[in-house]
This record gives sequence, structure tokens and C-alpha cells, in this order.
Amino acid sequence: MKYRVKKEMVLMDFLLIHYNRKNVKNYLKYKNVYVNNQNITQFDYLLKVDDTVEIKKEESSDLKILYEDQEFVVINKPSGLLSMSDGKEKEKTAYHLVSEYVKKENKKNKIFIVHRLDRDTSGVLMFCKNEKIRNQLQEQWNKIVKKRGYIALVEGKLKQKQGTIKNYLSESKTQQVYISRQGKLAITHYRQVKTNGKYSLLEVFLDTGRKNQIRVHLSSLGHPIAGDKKYGATSNPIKRMGLHAHIFSFQHPINHKTYQFEAQMPEQFNHIFR
Repeated sequence: MKYRVKKEMVLMDFLLIHYNRKNVKNYLKYKNVYVNNQNITQFDYLLKVDDTVEIKKEESSDLKILYEDQEFVVINKPSGLLSMSDGKEKEKTAYHLVSEYVKKENKKNKIFIVHRLDRDTSGVLMFCKNEKIRNQLQEQWNKIVKKRGYIALVEGKLKQKQGTIKNYLSESKTQQVYISRQGKLAITHYRQVKTNGKYSLLEVFLDTGRKNQIRVHLSSLGHPIAGDKKYGATSNPIKRMGLHAHIFSFQHPINHKTYQFEAQMPEQFNHIFR
């Protein structure tokens, strides 16, 4: 995480604005603190206006940290990685990797999952370090979440370049989600960003967050997500499902500050249009 210095002060005082004392001591001790890309370990190092302070920590090769503070860890989850195990899988999950990451600092540290992404969907995934805040987030989810944005690579060219899909979704015993007369309300907004006739790139925003919602809705238009064989795709040009969560924004339930996290679209999505 990078910070811009707005007034002259010693490094220790500056770091304590953003982190607790124990974390600050560990960051200095383990050489995680950089000022203008130079590693600094002295607590009384004098910061000047417009200096850049950055915390750099060793990360797992499968773990790209987008943001971290005392309450949250936000990652850019790769495609193919489960968000969290349901107890049946023994493989590594995003939850497992983030848990290992925070325990490197203190073995007693815990994390709590806030929401999930499908295994083959990449992008912004947030965890809480505080169970109380996690519970408040989940209890007020529809009220405090401001944006849930995705980039989708779909088959074909859309006749209608933008629109809203609103219906009800149900799930079969085989875990196939489908449109029904009753079920859970699902609302998806989409707009076409570019197309080459064979494939189109869409930006999608959700009003609701139902299981497989985007996948089912885009398939219902006759334009399944590339690589999504489960919901009708007949091609897999980028060797993964073409769905990426690029924006997630919410209002903190206690301090009411708005946070927005973004994960850049994977470059392979663009290769189709070159």
C-alpha cells in the first residue's frame, strides 16, 4: 500500500496513522517499509512533504494484494482458484492463501470471507480481519455495496449494445442455476465495450449478487461467456472463463467511508481483438 506524505514528520508517527504500533514495529523490523522506493528501518527517519511511503510484504506467487489495512485484505484472485472450500476440496483456496499470509505477521491473526467469486472468475475478492465488521458487512450488504463491476468476454455480437436483465433465478439439485418464475430476484446491467463480430467485450454491473448470475443472464441473451461450457459456450479462446471482477466498492458500516478497489482486466481478454 502506498501513501503520500502531506506534512513533515518522523516515519514512526506517520505509520501509526495507518497501522497499530505492533504492526509498525514488525514492518520496520522485517524491512517492509520503503520511502521513495528506498528501504528504511529507522523509526525516527524524517519524512518530507510529497515523499511516498510504501509497505511491501512477501506475497505468495498465487496471491496479489490490492489493498490491506487493519480491517481488510483485498486480493486479485486468479482464475482457477476457489474462494473458499465447502469442506469437500483439499486443494488450496484463496481463503487458505490469505490466512497463511496474515499469520506470517502473527500466528493468532484470523481472516473472514465477505463474499465469493466463482472458481473460474478472476478479480477483486475481499476478506475481513475482524469478524464483527464482517458480520455487519454481510447483514447490510445490499445497502452498503455501491458497485460490483465485471468485464465479460462473450461469444457473438450483441444486437442491443446495452440493457438490463431482470428476472428470477433458481438452482437445480445438480447446482445448475436457471431462470424461473419464482426464485431469487436477479438484476444485471450490461454495455458492449468492443466487438469483432465473433466475440464481444462487455462491462457488467450487478444490483444483486446471485450465484452464477452473470453467466446465466448473458447466456439467456444468446451470448454465453467464452469458456463457460456449463452455460452454453462452444469456444474457449483464452483457455479460461472470460469473466473478471474489476470493480468493488462499498461504504464502511462504522466510519461510513467509501472504499473502491479495482483489478485491471487480464491482458488476454484484449488479445482477442488484436
